[in-house]
Amino acid sequence: MSRAPFASLTRALPFWLSLGMVPMAALAAYYGGWALVLIPLYGWGLTSLLDAAFGLNGENADPLTPGKDLFWYNAITIIWMPVQAITLFGLIAYATHSDHLSLGEKLWLFFGMGVISGTIGIVYAHELMHQKNRTERWLGDLLLAMVLYGHFRSEHLLVHHWHVATPRDAVSARYNEGFYRFFLRVLMSCPSSAWRAETRKLARAGRSRFHRSNPFWRYGALQALMLLLAFAAGGWQGIGLLLVQAFVAIWQLELTNYIEHYGLTRKYLGNGKYEHVLPRHSWNANHTASNWLLINLQRHSDHHYKPDRRFPLLQTHGAEEAPQLPLGYPAMGIAAMIPPLWRRRMNPRVRAWRRHFYPEITDWKPYNKGSNPLPASAI
Repeated sequence: MSRAPFASLTRALPFWLSLGMVPMAALAAYYGGWALVLIPLYGWGLTSLLDAAFGLNGENADPLTPGKDLFWYNAITIIWMPVQAITLFGLIAYATHSDHLSLGEKLWLFFGMGVISGTIGIVYAHELMHQKNRTERWLGDLLLAMVLYGHFRSEHLLVHHWHVATPRDAVSARYNEGFYRFFLRVLMSCPSSAWRAETRKLARAGRSRFHRSNPFWRYGALQALMLLLAFAAGGWQGIGLLLVQAFVAIWQLELTNYIEHYGLTRKYLGNGKYEHVLPRHSWNANHTASNWLLINLQRHSDHHYKPDRRFPLLQTHGAEEAPQLPLGYPAMGIAAMIPPLWRRRMNPRVRAWRRHFYPEITDWKPYNKGSNPLPASAI
């Protein structure tokens, strides 16, 4: 019997680290109290400790690896939607029908659930939405619907990947911009930005913005379904708890977005043109354990180069090609929530990046303020 499938499973197993959050959620719901810190400790604390223990991993898989050899890697992203749905709606039913959890404990429990659906669910949705397989894209939509953020798919595919590191991309954080200001700006601008991107796409095909092919119909229907399921599981309190976890998950997503491109900008060439996206326009991290948990999301430069490349095949880029973070995304996310600490750690790195890659640019004010002209293709 061939040992290849077993060997593939063994190599893929570290990327199944996410499943450890499910028993943490069960323990938190059953015991309350001290157990409520288990989920964030697992997702943020343990991962960061393992990063320190295992260090960096700069190995690159063969990008031509056939799909059949990736089965066990892809499997975790495929099974996660039902795993998350059972965990989320199971917790809603349990919390709203149990009398041992106080209101504060319920809120903390669903803070933890938001850490799960944000750290894992949205990251997996991101992987799935980039694939050509229709089933995988639907699974991604369902994961985003659980956090009431379906428009992220349109904004990410039609705006972010086209206009990253330019003023058109709201989720490219500007130099010296604190996370909280960034977060509010993104919440206010991205839904309408995603709508405009989809309606422009429909207009090019000669279709009305209300045509049935507009994915916003699907986003709305799936999100309404999640609200109905929450109500069925726990009444109005169930809807409230769903909203708590959705907010925390969205917070997690936008923390990641903030980190990925903070202060990095493409050079403006004049006449509404910008240089092509290069590895230098994303922050990267080769920290081993956080890349296990986040399925190589931290190899972000290669993702922008090859968006549909499966996560096990994403390549790392050295410091001469791409800027490197001092810590993995979980630890950097904590730093981002403390703006003075974030600026102290990151602003010198951004300035060094500018000196290294763009010594010819002497006036950075238009880049800092996002006041350079919009890309011609975005007007």
